[in-house]
Amino acid sequence: MRVLVVEDQTELADSVARVLRREGMAVDVAYDGAAALERTGVVDYDVVVLDRDLPEVHGDDVCRALVGRAAPTRVLMLTASSTIAERVEGLGLGADDYLPKPFAYAELVARIRAVGRRTTPAAPPILVHGDLRLDPAQRIATRAGARLSLSPKEFAVLEYLLTGQGRVISAEELLDRVWDEAADPFTTTVKATINRLRAKLGDPPVIETLNRSGYRVS
Repeated sequence: MRVLVVEDQTELADSVARVLRREGMAVDVAYDGAAALERTGVVDYDVVVLDRDLPEVHGDDVCRALVGRAAPTRVLMLTASSTIAERVEGLGLGADDYLPKPFAYAELVARIRAVGRRTTPAAPPILVHGDLRLDPAQRIATRAGARLSLSPKEFAVLEYLLTGQGRVISAEELLDRVWDEAADPFTTTVKATINRLRAKLGDPPVIETLNRSGYRVS
């Protein structure tokens, strides 16, 4: 899942980004509304976590702009106010969900996953391919009953490939959906991650490489 965190409190923004990355999400950060509009103009995010009280461009205006583009991006709005009137107003702007501060990170992660599911066709709660099982909610992967020790990126790559249900997925698409804007598009990051993932999955092979096309589960 590709997520943009828009929050002018830099410590909070960076803390949220770290938590979401540990959950296997690709996360970019913007510290004001103008930067948020710039990033969302070039990247198709699944979810934008949007603080309402932003400098440069107010969060309400950012939300209106995102909704006006008719893009599949979902908006989870944050605010220091917890009144019902504030929540109703935020949802009226087109936000998909509303979370008052302070919040528990576990709830934030759960809400992001919930609104993110609306951007793509629903996937089963447990992804199964032969003797391979992946539980995205619990972050558990097993093969033939044995638990696999996967890094967040390895887990995210495997989840994305399994969700593709045999579709050929290019390295560029994986880089865009699993990594964030800090990733160098000219590196061998995707190939190296796939190689480590193959080694951990063992035999028989699960991930197939198609020359000049990409990867798929087979």
